[in-house]
Amino acid sequence: MAQILLRNVTRAGNVALLAKSNTTSPLTAAAAAKCQLHTTPACCEIRKLSRLRVVDNSDLGKRAMAEGRPPRCIHVYNKRGVGLIGDKVLVAIKGQMKKGILVGLKQKQRLKQPQFDSNNLVLIDDNGSPLGTRIHVPIPTVLRTILKEKTLAKGADYTKVLAIASRYV
Repeated sequence: MAQILLRNVTRAGNVALLAKSNTTSPLTAAAAAKCQLHTTPACCEIRKLSRLRVVDNSDLGKRAMAEGRPPRCIHVYNKRGVGLIGDKVLVAIKGQMKKGILVGLKQKQRLKQPQFDSNNLVLIDDNGSPLGTRIHVPIPTVLRTILKEKTLAKGADYTKVLAIASRYV
C-alpha cells in the first residue's frame, strides 16, 4: 500500500501536512484541491487591505465584527502610506466607506508606546466625531497629544474620541 501525502509549502519554507491516506489509488485533483489551506499572514502594519478591529460600540462596527467580516483599510491619510497610532484611515465596512482613527497597533512601537494584540480602530464621521459612545479597550496616553495637535492643525474635532475613552494605558 502506498501512502499519499499532500503538502503545502508556505512562504517561509515550512511544510505543513494537509492530508494523509493509506489507499492504493491516488487522490483526484478535485479532492486534492479541497484539502489545501489558504491563509494570509497577519500584517503587523496598517497598509491597504489590512484587517482592523472596531473597538467602539457603534452599530455598524458591532454588526461587522459579529458577522466575522472585519473592516479593511482602503487608504491611509499620511505621506508614507503606512498607518501609525492616531492616523486617520478610510475603511470598507459592510459595503460602505467610513473613516476611522487608529488607536492601537500590532507593529513595533516607539519607546514608551504600548504594543497591542490587534489593530484597533474607532469609527468617525466627516467632522471627526465618533460614531459610537464608548471605547471598550484601553487606548495609549500618547494619543492625547497626537490628537490634540491634529485637532488644531486640521480643524476637525478629534478630542471627542478622547472623551469617550474609559481607560488609558
